[in-house]
Amino acid sequence: MKKVIPVLVALVLIVIIGAATAGSMVFEKYSYSKEQANLQEYFKVQGDELAILLQDERIEEKAHLVNGTCYFDLDTVHKYFNDTFYVDKNEGLLLYALPTTVDRYELGEGPVSASGEKNPVFRQGETIYLSADLVKKYTNYSYECYDYRVQVYTEWGEKRAATVEKDTQIRVKGGVKSPVLRELLAREQIEVLERMENWSKIKTQDAFIGYVENKFLSEESKVAETPVTDYVEPEYTTRQLDEKVCLGWHSIGGTGGNDTLESMLVNTKDLNVIAPTWFSLNDSQGGYESFGSIDYVNKAHNIGLKVWGVLDDFNYHNTHDANIDVYAVLSSTTNRTRLIEGIVEEAITLGLDGINLDFERISVDMGEHYAQFLRELSVACRLKELTFSIDNYVPFNFNAYLRRDVQGKVADYVVIMGYDEHWHGSGDPGSVASLNYVSNGIDKTLEQVPKEKVVNALPFYSILWKTTGDSVTDEYLTLVNTQDFLDRIGREGVWDEETQQLYLEWESGGSKYQIWVENEDSIMLKLNVMRARDIAGVAVWRLGYGNKGVWEAISAYLNS
Repeated sequence: MKKVIPVLVALVLIVIIGAATAGSMVFEKYSYSKEQANLQEYFKVQGDELAILLQDERIEEKAHLVNGTCYFDLDTVHKYFNDTFYVDKNEGLLLYALPTTVDRYELGEGPVSASGEKNPVFRQGETIYLSADLVKKYTNYSYECYDYRVQVYTEWGEKRAATVEKDTQIRVKGGVKSPVLRELLAREQIEVLERMENWSKIKTQDAFIGYVENKFLSEESKVAETPVTDYVEPEYTTRQLDEKVCLGWHSIGGTGGNDTLESMLVNTKDLNVIAPTWFSLNDSQGGYESFGSIDYVNKAHNIGLKVWGVLDDFNYHNTHDANIDVYAVLSSTTNRTRLIEGIVEEAITLGLDGINLDFERISVDMGEHYAQFLRELSVACRLKELTFSIDNYVPFNFNAYLRRDVQGKVADYVVIMGYDEHWHGSGDPGSVASLNYVSNGIDKTLEQVPKEKVVNALPFYSILWKTTGDSVTDEYLTLVNTQDFLDRIGREGVWDEETQQLYLEWESGGSKYQIWVENEDSIMLKLNVMRARDIAGVAVWRLGYGNKGVWEAISAYLNS
């Protein structure tokens, strides 16, 4: 018996130790970790950086907390908050265009000025930083800074809210061993982002996004988010006609062209706006050539026409073989101001009713500068009660930098030049303006511009294409002389269903000739599309090219 007792004691000890070990393992597996997450690592920030939580997502970009002030870099502001801020680094300016003013701020060389005041905007190397408060002055958003993070809201809707039933923790991931972000207190209100079987992804009111066990949540409900109340959207007033626009461009190559006003109006019907091509950039500092005439304006007014003087960036450049640097004009605040002040002052002196902008040499690198030019010119026109219209190519992805969204806000009218699908000198025979090309141009424009501002321009011409071997040449045929040409060659065409135009093709003298004819029938079909879209009106390039039949068709459209 004495020998058995030690054995029994040993067995009992083994059982106790095993049970203790198993219990310890179970406890270790199911107990709640108290490990605190390293918040700097969690938010992936260093130095003065702040993680940005936009709505309920942490974005890649970072904010910066400098001397107690939150700053965003300009690229972040443009991408997520407000792309109207414009920087002229050469002149050290930040500009913000409103409907009737352009606010200016000097770029500081650091977050603190020489006098010790905080700079609302400063540059550091090539990077521009804007204070969150400066952005908020012009932007419908809210922000709040916390340790290592800033919460930003730009949209408000409904959220799924819940109440924390008793004290617990919000963790980096779902699982009791995941590090703790912070303690959650009983009765604390949180937002449920995603509910899973045992855990939920939540966001706290101080912008922690993490996980909590479902058993600690109750009273889940939908709650309306409260938008900011300290921001008022600027109101862009418009100056428009009381009727549909019927605009005719009057091509004038010199002051003598003003004497052709009456002859250009022959056969026209219901024209209410004439746009003489008077002004053209003639240097790279914002200067321009002018053929403007007060006498012309008075005659047009007496006939009942509004006069919108055309400002372009190509006529002087082309006719004088001049090297006009449009980028230099648009990218300089001084040059833009010189041009805008000059052209608006001349418009007032001449008695113009509006300015029609026709810049066609804009490249992608000019996009932001062109948009700022449009904003600033619109301010000047609005203050002087001038109607401001802008001419555009048919929209495609490759010319999105022309910023029709900005135009739709700041301009009174946005004119689509609904032609040159195949253009003079392109070496690519085809229609000048097929029906699909025109209708798609209108539809794409309407995605960004209100229909009350959209005007579609029609071509009063066709192109006769001649292909000889590998060489392609072309010449214009106006509507006035197209029928005479067809009668002279003695050929009849066929109706092309794809372009919705009369098509002719023939061989002569070893060359192939092609023409997609613009006439009353094709123009009528385009007008039907415009009528169906209920846009603001019609323009024509150009006066003197149209015949009586197309003007009758336009009149029917305007009065339908």
